[in-house]
Amino acid sequence: MKLTVVGGGSTYTPELVDGFARLRDTLPIEELVLVDPAADRLELVGGLARRIFARQGHPGRIVTTGDLDRGVEGADAVLLQLRVGGQAARERDETWPLECGCVGQETTGAGGLAKALRTVPVVLDIAERVRRTNPDAWIIDFTNPVGIVTRALLRAGHKAVGLCNVAIGLQRKFAARLGVAPAEVHLDHVGLNHLTWETGVRLGGPTGEDVLPKLLADHGEAIAADLRLPRPVLDRLGVVPSYYLRYYYAHDEVVRELGAKPSRAAEVAAMERELLEMYADPALDEKPALLARRGGAFYSEAAVDLAASLLGDGGSPYQVVNTVNGSTLPFLPADAVIEVQAAVGPDGAEPLPVPTVDPLYAGLMANVTAYEDLALDAALRGGRDRVFRALLSHPLIGQYAYAETLTDRLLAHNREHLAWA
Repeated sequence: MKLTVVGGGSTYTPELVDGFARLRDTLPIEELVLVDPAADRLELVGGLARRIFARQGHPGRIVTTGDLDRGVEGADAVLLQLRVGGQAARERDETWPLECGCVGQETTGAGGLAKALRTVPVVLDIAERVRRTNPDAWIIDFTNPVGIVTRALLRAGHKAVGLCNVAIGLQRKFAARLGVAPAEVHLDHVGLNHLTWETGVRLGGPTGEDVLPKLLADHGEAIAADLRLPRPVLDRLGVVPSYYLRYYYAHDEVVRELGAKPSRAAEVAAMERELLEMYADPALDEKPALLARRGGAFYSEAAVDLAASLLGDGGSPYQVVNTVNGSTLPFLPADAVIEVQAAVGPDGAEPLPVPTVDPLYAGLMANVTAYEDLALDAALRGGRDRVFRALLSHPLIGQYAYAETLTDRLLAHNREHLAWA
């Protein structure tokens, strides 16, 4: 089996490689190819990746290359984890929206739109090159904003599934609080990427006992603290929202907080410099503890599980993924990309039935889905008016004066990445 990681020079990659090494019985990789145009970073990451495989006795071969076509040729699956514009672009995404009193974040609001505009054309070009080289390869997208990027891939007819680590992170936390193995916890997970709610926590599978009420009763304070939301909010909702819902439920509070401290991008950039220094140490043969602070917890387990199921070699029967809606959520368009539990196998991901969704969540999902449709249109066709329409439609913006100013700033900060600007 050959698996290719596009964006293989990312400091995330040793987390992924560690999972491949530990879970080699689930996903028996013979060749792992790391593709990245940044040759210096790629060699540091590739060297550590080889040492991790050697330490754990993995027999697979690790190849590094800056040649995308060579890297994806013959791949059974291609995992995308790229960041167009690097941390410098992320820093801008997190900064200029705050100047207008709006959330500055790399996947949500105006910053998220900027990332989508930069990313979608690049990802579609990569996917076309994968299709020319190997039309049977699965594309696993971990590149944010996952929902919009996955929708672009599926609309273009690619074999693609989107992946996020929010659900697996909550599953692990809930399992620890319940004192059971993670595999015993099945989430009734519903929403869009970075806009999700856990409406049930079941033991043993989709039809198991729902212990969410007990979980909230016994551990509500700790869960609320993790989400940085007041405990009474959770009690009134009766569900567990993802931490991204804080951008919506406490928007003004978050804007004040973000404006009073260095950006997350600045923190990550400093962390990446330190990580790359560590990766250069030829004695290092395991992922360093600092990597846990970089983000992407349990990403490797989720990626292994998904790839194993898509390639028919194992994996869990049900996984939370980003895939096409169809008729799963009838209040959304059939071609919308939703994030739900799905049965995953060689034919792709088939969403499990979802009970009627409370209008409190359904309304926000419908609003953000409409924004994502407009965002994708802007990413595919360009134009200032399309950017303005997408920003005006977003529930975190929604005022024409903000949308006008944010449009100007988005274009000013991203012209080098937008062929049409």
